[in-house]
Amino acid sequence: MNQNDTTPDSADSAQVVRERFPDEVTARLEPDAKEIIARYPRQRSALLPLLHLVQSEEGHVSTAGMRFCADQLGITLAEVNAVATFYTMYRRRPGGDYQVGVCTNTLCAVMGGDEIFASLKDHLGVGHNGTTEDGKVTLEHLECNAACDFAPVVMVNWEFFDNQTPDTAKRLVDDLRLGNDVAPTRGPASLCTWKQASRVLAGFDDGRAGEGVQAAGASLAGLDVARRNGWTAPDPANLPARDQGEEGAT
Repeated sequence: MNQNDTTPDSADSAQVVRERFPDEVTARLEPDAKEIIARYPRQRSALLPLLHLVQSEEGHVSTAGMRFCADQLGITLAEVNAVATFYTMYRRRPGGDYQVGVCTNTLCAVMGGDEIFASLKDHLGVGHNGTTEDGKVTLEHLECNAACDFAPVVMVNWEFFDNQTPDTAKRLVDDLRLGNDVAPTRGPASLCTWKQASRVLAGFDDGRAGEGVQAAGASLAGLDVARRNGWTAPDPANLPARDQGEEGAT
């Protein structure tokens, strides 16, 4: 099932669809919403971070969350729904504390991503966008983690776990379910929950952006070569002139 499919499964169907947040939740989120909206010259441009904000409240984007966004921006619920169902970073139903995404795009797949995803499905007993019974892990396959130089890559709540194997990936999800300390390959020294990550994506700094290794290994190979050879990027204010033939060729 697609992540943004709004058709409820058997577990979701028992839930009562709530059209609005309770007054206490609305009052608590409104100051954050106003802060987000103030960042943009056109207030409806704030919809994406507002959706992350409501996701940080419930762990997914519910009808009540979409209604909150619509009310804050003065737009229709249909307009909010159109955006929330387009982007895969917004869950449309409850999920786990840790979103484990396995890259199955070209390079990761060649290097073992498909095998990792298959082994995790079997190990966890869930499929794509399925959540373990303890509510800890939601599994998904991703088309690209933008980390081909560390393939195969797994992401947990958008933090990188590089050069994975089926065995290391299974140990990773076991540690997450047991509550053991888990540190990404690059980035902060420990993982935050899905709700906490959503609040960061809404634009509220958790003070951890500078933790850990930010770039390493193959990502820096080109920079190292350039430094050894004294290469620098062209000065955009002093680019060589192009003749008419070159301009016509483009």
